[in-house]
Amino acid sequence: MNWFRHLVPGLRRLAWALGAVLALSPGTAGAAALEIDHVEPPNWWVGMKDSRLEIMMHGPGIAAWRASLSRQDVRLVKTERSSNPNYLWLSLRIGAHAHAGPMTIRLQRGADSKDVRYELRTRAAGSAQRQGFGPADVVLNLMPDRFANGNPDNDVVAGFADTVDRRVDGARHGGDIQGIIDHLDYVASMGYTAIWPTPMTQSNQPSFSYHGYAATDTYRIDPRFGTNEDYVRLVSAARLKGLKVLQDIVPNHVGSNHWWMRDLPALDWFSNHDQFVLTNHARTTVSDPYASQVDRELFIHGWFDPAMPDMNQDNPHVAMYEIQNAIWWIETAGLAGLRVDTYSYSDKAFMATWCRRILDEYPRLNIVGEEWSTNPAVQSYWARGRTQSDGYASTLPGVMDYVLQSQLVRALTEPEGNGTGFARLYDALVEDRLYANPERMMLFDGNHDNPRIYSALGNDPALVRMAVAYVLTMKRTPQIYYGTEVLMSSPARQDAFDAFRADFPGGWAGDTVNAFTGAGLTTEQLQMQAWMRKLLNWRRHQPIIHSGRLKHFMPEGGVYVLFRYDASGTVMVVFNKSNAAASLDMARFQEVLPIGASVTDVLGGKSSTIGRRLVVEPRSVSIFQTEGSAGAGRPRLQ
Repeated sequence: MNWFRHLVPGLRRLAWALGAVLALSPGTAGAAALEIDHVEPPNWWVGMKDSRLEIMMHGPGIAAWRASLSRQDVRLVKTERSSNPNYLWLSLRIGAHAHAGPMTIRLQRGADSKDVRYELRTRAAGSAQRQGFGPADVVLNLMPDRFANGNPDNDVVAGFADTVDRRVDGARHGGDIQGIIDHLDYVASMGYTAIWPTPMTQSNQPSFSYHGYAATDTYRIDPRFGTNEDYVRLVSAARLKGLKVLQDIVPNHVGSNHWWMRDLPALDWFSNHDQFVLTNHARTTVSDPYASQVDRELFIHGWFDPAMPDMNQDNPHVAMYEIQNAIWWIETAGLAGLRVDTYSYSDKAFMATWCRRILDEYPRLNIVGEEWSTNPAVQSYWARGRTQSDGYASTLPGVMDYVLQSQLVRALTEPEGNGTGFARLYDALVEDRLYANPERMMLFDGNHDNPRIYSALGNDPALVRMAVAYVLTMKRTPQIYYGTEVLMSSPARQDAFDAFRADFPGGWAGDTVNAFTGAGLTTEQLQMQAWMRKLLNWRRHQPIIHSGRLKHFMPEGGVYVLFRYDASGTVMVVFNKSNAAASLDMARFQEVLPIGASVTDVLGGKSSTIGRRLVVEPRSVSIFQTEGSAGAGRPRLQ
């Protein structure tokens, strides 16, 4: 069938050419009845740093119409067309002193005309200097469809075939925006400071639409989650609770049911036209100096999945569309940052421009990209601050730290030995030399693509405590997956994605177990929830953890000790994986924590003085913090 795949673009090109001839013919019947299906972005703002705006208009035969503007403070620079007569692009320049308000885009064809109202809005006060998320935050990753169902009336929506069936892992379960809003008090009381929901833009796919990573309209919230207005309301309500909101965004691809697929804007809008060619998933090819061009091209331009057409970011209209779409959501909703899916699968030059354009508008915003690799050379290629050997200079502030997360799981599940167990964490941190800002890396216990940490660690609550404590005290931006606090489980194998995304207990009417209230939870679950609430809320107010220095000591006998410290004090974190109590010789740690220092056991609450020996319980994590900023508790900075 390869001959057919190559024939299709030619047939489409011929059809478009015939359509263009008919559209341009002055005697075409009904030419005045111009119907416009899409105007994107649907609005914009005055006062942006970049004065450019490109509007894409879609409607039958619209390319034959001539555009003009009604305002003097906004200039129409040019109009552009593709081989598809149903698209028209308007390139505008918004004047430095342009005022907010509506403008009229007049479309004319001969004696016929059509006016399109387009709104330029005023930016919210302080919009450009909004504070992003970072190492002072703890990000909660949740799946809206699996968190809570606040509005059962939107479970089934006409025209959306993938409906609710909670018995099936891969079906929709009915969680929505209202469900998140209803439980913001719980999220804030746990001690989280930011929320990262998986994508909520429209995904009208025939199946597996619940995860949202195959968008069919990137300017519209999926109606089964709510409306655009509901999304804005969520961000506003979260802000009042001290919670920031990140948006999960996917520049690399859209869904196979996207409206573009029914009428391609251009033959090169998608990679390989609109024909499926699978990526080789060869992440190393982008930074490998010996990789073949054919392998590199297949990685970047292949489709991630048959249901996920790959965007061709070499097309300048695609590039502008994706940049503006991200900025539109940030400005519309008041977001604190972006999590970018399949970051490395996109064109790397484009992604450097994409990040730069966004950060030009919002210098304090944060963006973290997904590079699902356990190879530090591959992961570090995408982090801002270093020019690579091939000359590439990324503009991405941070990367999801799959390297350290994978070492954390291995460290807690294998025996201690030469290079195994806790030695993996000790050795892994030497790779921080590859990053200009390791604290901007997002370290996580798990997420929607990984087995639940409880199951990955053999259903052992003691090991879960160690994992969570490590994530929350390491020199990173921490992220926790919803349900970790109540020991939610899953298959431990990596291919059971849908099963990693179970419903949060209590989010649905009739649930017999309710993690929001504690009803029906086991003693073990309640203890874990209370422990995490205490640790998270402590961390919330600890600048030492947010920005302090890090020093760690070689693991011995199944015990690993690390310190966070600054001029005001010291935090000591002790992980004891062995089945016996450990007695630590504190003289070993005097360069950071002198003997005689007064400390408080953060989790136990008791105060004491550091003596010659410190005894820690078996299979435990202990956190000690010096009291005050003077005297014996003050570290010697080196």
